[in-house]
Amino acid sequence: MNKQFRIFLLGLALMGPAARAVTPEAAPVATLDAGLLSAMKQAAAGQGFAARAQALTPVVDAAYDLPMVAQNSVGFLWATLPAAQQATLTSLFARFTVASYAAQFNGYNGEQFVLLPASKPLGTAQIVETEIKPGDGSPPTEIDYVVHQVDGTWRISDVLLGGTISQVAVHQSDFASLVKAGDASALITALTAKIAALSGTN
Repeated sequence: MNKQFRIFLLGLALMGPAARAVTPEAAPVATLDAGLLSAMKQAAAGQGFAARAQALTPVVDAAYDLPMVAQNSVGFLWATLPAAQQATLTSLFARFTVASYAAQFNGYNGEQFVLLPASKPLGTAQIVETEIKPGDGSPPTEIDYVVHQVDGTWRISDVLLGGTISQVAVHQSDFASLVKAGDASALITALTAKIAALSGTN
């Protein structure tokens, strides 16, 4: 197990009784929240984008079912793509996810990640509900996660912004014009550019 990832898991164990009682389906979300909170605090201490992205990479890899996220974000044309492009897109979606988190969670002002106690069924999947509570006491931001089992382990397959807006659906809409049957080269170029742009942040 990656040393940095062990540190994040230790962090979960030290967060108190609520963290230790995390249900199996909520475990990947708790792991992600702990990683993001650590990245925010490190950013506040002056750590740059590259170091935060490096630390978040094993966390995102452990929390997400990245192959499914990539496939569902492309949509029905995924099956028509050459295997090499599918592999490239899966790798790019992993890097894009990490870069997005490292760029967005770039400071700490007393925020708290709250894992709500009950999950909701969604077919064979589950919805795990969370809130990010600002340190100034303003209303929390709801971010929910769709999780499903991969070889007996729960992984995140979608994020519901505000509890309703599917991130995968947003990706499908954004990327629809960049994919055609048998070819996603335009999407590969676009994702590479997005990652480069995000990597230029502090």
